Amino acid sequence: MEIILASGSPRRKELLGAMGLTFSVRTSCADETIEEGLPPFFVVEQLSLLKASSVASIVKSEGKEAVIIGADTIVVSEGTILTKPSDEEDAKAILSALAGKWHSVLTGVTVMNTKNAKSESFYVETKVHFIALTKEQIDAYVKTGEPMDKAGAYGIQGRGALFVDKLDGDYFNVVGLPVCKLAQVLKAEFDIDCMA
Repeated sequence: MEIILASGSPRRKELLGAMGLTFSVRTSCADETIEEGLPPFFVVEQLSLLKASSVASIVKSEGKEAVIIGADTIVVSEGTILTKPSDEEDAKAILSALAGKWHSVLTGVTVMNTKNAKSESFYVETKVHFIALTKEQIDAYVKTGEPMDKAGAYGIQGRGALFVDKLDGDYFNVVGLPVCKLAQVLKAEFDIDCMA
């Protein structure tokens, strides 16, 4: 059965490819508005479900069958969800808030089979610690442009790695897709074996 990644993220595309899966990409058009005040783990699971459902409805309307994988990643610092920065000043403020502290990166994933409507959602949390950062380091990093399209205003797979001195959990989850957990769910629930 065809596998579709319901995400335009180049990082997720790369990670899913590294899992050995053949798939296509269809970006979700879902309204990603979520009620405020919900627990972060619920927010990422719901966002991944919205993305997968949006693409699944399009696939079904075309009379096709596929396994859809939707994912969303958020960064949480001291109970606050940090989204992608709105501009450079916002990116600087986010990085300043993360400097010298632990924060959590949560990725929610939904796998959905359009043939039988089976759906599984889960999330993975990784704790990340930043070194103390100077204003000059933050300014220089923001000038690279790397923080602007990433939740939490950094990319651990890029120059943002220079700020990370400790990690507790799945590194790939921080990049945007918890590949180990996803492979387990695909095999156990959808009979898709990445090692086959």
